[in-house]
Amino acid sequence: MALIHNLGFPRIGKQRALKFALEAYWAGTIDQSTLRAKGAEIRKQNWALQAQAGVELLPVGDFAWYDHVLATTVMVGAVPARHHSSDSNPLDTLFRIARGRAPSGCVCAASEMTKWFDTNYHYIVPELSAEQRFSLTDSELFTHVSEAQQLGHTPKPVLIGPVTYLYLAKCADEPFDKLALLPQLLEVYQQILNKLAAQQVQWVQIDEPILALELDDAYRQALKDSFTSLSGHGVKLLLATYFDDVSHHLDDIQDYAIDGVHFDWLASTVDIQALDKAVGNERVLSLGVVDGRNVWRANLSSLHAQLHPIAEQRGEMLWIAPSCSLLHTPVDLEQEQQLDSELKSWLAFATQKCQELQLLRHALHSSDTTAIDRYSAAVKARQSSTRVNNKRVQQSVAALSAQDAQRQSAFSKRAKTQRQALQLPLLPTTTIGSFPQTQAIRQARRDFKNGTLDSQAYHTQMEAEIRYVIEEQQALGLDVLVHGEAERNDMVEYFGELLEGVSFTQFGWVQSYGSRCVKPPIIWGDVARSQPMTVHWSRYAQSLTQKPVKGMLTGPVTILSWSFVRDDLDNPTIAKQIAVALRDEVVDLQNAGIGIIQIDEPAFRERMPLKTSHWQDYLDWATYAFRVAASGAEDKTQIHTHMCYSEFNDIIGAIADMDADVITIETSRSHMELLNAFEHFDYPNEIGPGVYDIHTPNVPDVASIKALIHKAAQKIPVERLWVNPDCGLKTRQWQETRAALYNMVEAAKELRQELN
Repeated sequence: MALIHNLGFPRIGKQRALKFALEAYWAGTIDQSTLRAKGAEIRKQNWALQAQAGVELLPVGDFAWYDHVLATTVMVGAVPARHHSSDSNPLDTLFRIARGRAPSGCVCAASEMTKWFDTNYHYIVPELSAEQRFSLTDSELFTHVSEAQQLGHTPKPVLIGPVTYLYLAKCADEPFDKLALLPQLLEVYQQILNKLAAQQVQWVQIDEPILALELDDAYRQALKDSFTSLSGHGVKLLLATYFDDVSHHLDDIQDYAIDGVHFDWLASTVDIQALDKAVGNERVLSLGVVDGRNVWRANLSSLHAQLHPIAEQRGEMLWIAPSCSLLHTPVDLEQEQQLDSELKSWLAFATQKCQELQLLRHALHSSDTTAIDRYSAAVKARQSSTRVNNKRVQQSVAALSAQDAQRQSAFSKRAKTQRQALQLPLLPTTTIGSFPQTQAIRQARRDFKNGTLDSQAYHTQMEAEIRYVIEEQQALGLDVLVHGEAERNDMVEYFGELLEGVSFTQFGWVQSYGSRCVKPPIIWGDVARSQPMTVHWSRYAQSLTQKPVKGMLTGPVTILSWSFVRDDLDNPTIAKQIAVALRDEVVDLQNAGIGIIQIDEPAFRERMPLKTSHWQDYLDWATYAFRVAASGAEDKTQIHTHMCYSEFNDIIGAIADMDADVITIETSRSHMELLNAFEHFDYPNEIGPGVYDIHTPNVPDVASIKALIHKAAQKIPVERLWVNPDCGLKTRQWQETRAALYNMVEAAKELRQELN
């Protein structure tokens, strides 16, 4: 009988309890023992939800206070020297690495943060040196195992594989071969496995998602060596792969010293018989058969037809699971009371996905498909629903041509027109878009949604917030202003609420990083814009000042990437639908007197396929979609875009092809290292490298900002440089925001005098 297991569960809790506990601890309103008690309560609830849904082997170690890569860094003792403190504990050390600050002290530069493969989840990048020493310095994993056992559960500890960990790390100083650290790191992993064996653990899940990549021979050999080293330590090893097809590594995998393999079957193009052969009869074959990254209900009838032969053949040596950790999905669909019944019948969140596995296993074991056929009826109904298709949208997209992705003139001509129209100084200062989202702002949005604040009162309060933000920016001396985005809950969710073919949830939260949670829209049909989405707020802000105010839009690739996307239409087509809607918004903003429009694409680099052989196809359609969105702008209208966490070296040509007049990027945590891409590429347009990190409450001084601008000017001509923070400021407090922006403006002023 096939066994049900899970690779990971959302750690935030049904009502985002982890978020609120973390923020209370950082604010000093609860102590660490209270925080830890809240964590234990969340883990208990998560295990109970999974066990009640039929999961037999429960993941332990998937819970993390910030992110699971950072948890591994602390566990193996790879803490950067600047984050050490004699009077702290592992938890505060973890927070110093992530935030540059912890309640026990230390104000220091946080470590870099980037996306976990091609997901919307972030991790803190490990910093390793050639002299790195590893040691088992944190026992939290073992505590969690004991908790689960005491509650009567059978735990399956989850570890990030040692080779994936090294692959994701950065060289802290001079470049070196990170794999040279593998033997020493493996010694710590052996200690971990020995301790787990002493706790009577039977199975340990080793996640090696880099197997989805096209690896060189050194990493392929390192994977083989690592499993040889980790076998024979009293536990059975389940290799977990996910996010993409790993058929190119099957020959290697069949030689690993492991007891089972998990494949992301939904991302795989390999025949199930090939997987079966590679694993062999003596090892467990685990198949990820329900989607761990999206919210659509599974077609269990179809899955049963495909799985039944292999289930009969393998029996208990077949395991079924989600495709990857359910970290990337909301917790429980049953909380959603405002979704219309038809749309809700098409969905499944983390709890429901575990229940799907139980239904599927019952059908595989009993050959009674009545329950799964009834369950799958909604999936078939969705395929034929008239709500999904919009002929007008389909015709607009079908009519797009190469000309629809062109501005009126080349950048060299546009730049002259824009300089004359905008009259900006050298090193113009601006922000990325959002300003602090105060409790009053959030309460007003809640009251408006709940119907306790009428439309007129809501608009009056939002306009007051915009007026305040404009006055603050003018007092600080910024050159290009923003309206602050008080009306926006999230840069993608906001547009999801206003576009046709898109819906949003009440409680569909997923973790982005640390305490930051987002509520992705659900794209279920053809996407269209029925009315202006941002024009009123931007026009009002511009009426308050003589300085230019940027119109703020989220780009087509980012809206696509940061939503739960329909699985019945290809991504390039959906991106074009969104681009056409945004093009209309650009034209309306321009007609309303907005001379600078920012189309944010923070997901552009992050959305890259895992396999380099697939990159060009992606870059072609992603670049095209952005250019369609911007194509309605006249020469005098300056188009900006913003990108986060982006290594540009390998795609700098595509970035240039986007043809944005100004690109702002996140560079401060890397100390401008990301600008290396621009050193040997003659990037023609203007660029604003972030000069301070907004993910930490620390306030940069003028000297440090000037140093970063000087460093940037070594690679970008100063006349094409802008000065701005790394990202939006919505998560910050006003006191630190004013201080940081004041120093930023002062740094720009001093540099103008020095350069003149």
